[in-house]
Amino acid sequence: MRIAIGADHAGYELKDKMAKRLAEAGHAVTDFGTHTTDSVDYPDFAAAVANAVRDGRSERGVVICGSGAGAVIAANKIKGVRALMGCDTYTAHQAVEHDDANVICFGSRTQGELVTYEILDAFMKAEFIQEERYVRRLNKVKALEAD
Repeated sequence: MRIAIGADHAGYELKDKMAKRLAEAGHAVTDFGTHTTDSVDYPDFAAAVANAVRDGRSERGVVICGSGAGAVIAANKIKGVRALMGCDTYTAHQAVEHDDANVICFGSRTQGELVTYEILDAFMKAEFIQEERYVRRLNKVKALEAD
């Protein structure tokens, strides 16, 4: 799978580890930065990842900032992106299976690294379930973007 990944200064170290982990699992990873701990603005990296997903250059995206909250807010401003907070494994896979989520956001300061990897794995392994009820609901979500 083609994965876009990005982070601000608070998430850059975790981003590098995640990118390596994803590449080792066979994914094609595009790293949108940042590449240092110098202070930068999370919306820039959330937008870069979200736009890559929206444009089809990547199938899924991963964004990391200090809390994850700013990243998920910014990513969800991009039409066609359905971003979630990566807080637990159930939500990570269910959001893909039922809601066709395509970007996951993490807080580098909110949970342990190993838990974050488990959540990322659940997100990556999940696939949207093409049942009528999920498609119907997804179409309603997409219609909200048209307003």
